[in-house]
Amino acid sequence: MAYKWNSSQYTGIRYREHPNRKHNGKPDRYFAIRYKINGKLKEEALGWASEGWNAQKASLERSNLRKAQKTGEGPETLTEKRQLTKERKEDELAKKKQREKDLLTFKSYFEKTYLPQAKIDKVEKSWKREQSLFKLWVNPVIGDKPLKDIVPFHIEKIKKDMIDKGRAPRSVNYAIALIRQVFNSAKFNGKFQGESPIIGVKKLKFDNKRVRFLTHTEADTLMEKLKTKDESLYAMAMISLHCGLRGKEIFSLTTNDINHIDGTILVRDPKNTKNRYVFMTEEIKQICLKFNDKDGEALIFPKRNGEKRKETPKLFRKIISDLGFNSGITDRRKKVVFHTLRHTFASWLVQNGVDLYTVQKLMGHSTIAMTERYAHLAQDNLKSAVKKLEESMKRQKSAEVVDIRKK
Repeated sequence: MAYKWNSSQYTGIRYREHPNRKHNGKPDRYFAIRYKINGKLKEEALGWASEGWNAQKASLERSNLRKAQKTGEGPETLTEKRQLTKERKEDELAKKKQREKDLLTFKSYFEKTYLPQAKIDKVEKSWKREQSLFKLWVNPVIGDKPLKDIVPFHIEKIKKDMIDKGRAPRSVNYAIALIRQVFNSAKFNGKFQGESPIIGVKKLKFDNKRVRFLTHTEADTLMEKLKTKDESLYAMAMISLHCGLRGKEIFSLTTNDINHIDGTILVRDPKNTKNRYVFMTEEIKQICLKFNDKDGEALIFPKRNGEKRKETPKLFRKIISDLGFNSGITDRRKKVVFHTLRHTFASWLVQNGVDLYTVQKLMGHSTIAMTERYAHLAQDNLKSAVKKLEESMKRQKSAEVVDIRKK
């Protein structure tokens, strides 16, 4: 439908009326201006009376544009004026965002953005530890500092404070890792630009490898206790002890991963991202038969609400405590945890003469260097190998001796 344009009492100003909509009891009017620029007639729309326009205001707008055309100062068309206004608003918004970014403190980002996301992505134990590290060590030094003002010196100060207070190297490195993750998160979310101050800050070097593994008697005692308390937890512990699976690998198992014909378990998407097959002992085969009634894609060891587990049930730690396995032990490397079962699996293999290359494959280690921690358990095997070499050398030398009495 074509609208009729009407001339107003002002030169170069015309309008059309809305067929239905009213404004102040009259038909709503839409105003436009007409003028010449560079010898050509140009018409541009302004807007509705309901948006604040009227003939007089439109005439003033036209006069300002014509004046700009003569003086060369300011926008000469509505299009140019609107573009400049848009650019100015965008520039102001960009400056505002930059000011907010420049003033964003470590504490504000940690509490409002990083920690809430960590509570979603991480197990409770992990985010609570990060929260504690922030409160005790990170916040006092850099909490109130804008992210852009934090430099390596501040991180070194946190390291020194923790070392001076006798905190373990692992805890110091955890704090450094927390700061790194916060800056990475801020950078990902567009709240920080530039190089992270954590670059160049060295972690403390220390031997973090666990050295504790169970004796057969300890393992039997633990499994008996677990079996009487929780069949599901007992099954998880047995799979780790007999097959060397990590806790997270066990939590991800489905019925489809159990192959009763081949006697294998498929470990999908493990820590080093390479799938592997592990072989079941007869005891594990019997345990896994109980899972046959589950849907193939269903988790074998879900939480009560059906969701995937993120950590070992607290009952395991309670039973370890009740058995006194960690009584009087302060060195975390010597404490019994769920991962000790996997460590025990590897240790028993090596003690029984299995070569490190085979152990590496069974454990799913990406490099042999990770498996070499168990080399010291093979001392008897190494001694036996040298003994065999010695005996071989003696036999060879004996065969080469010439009996001069026969000449």
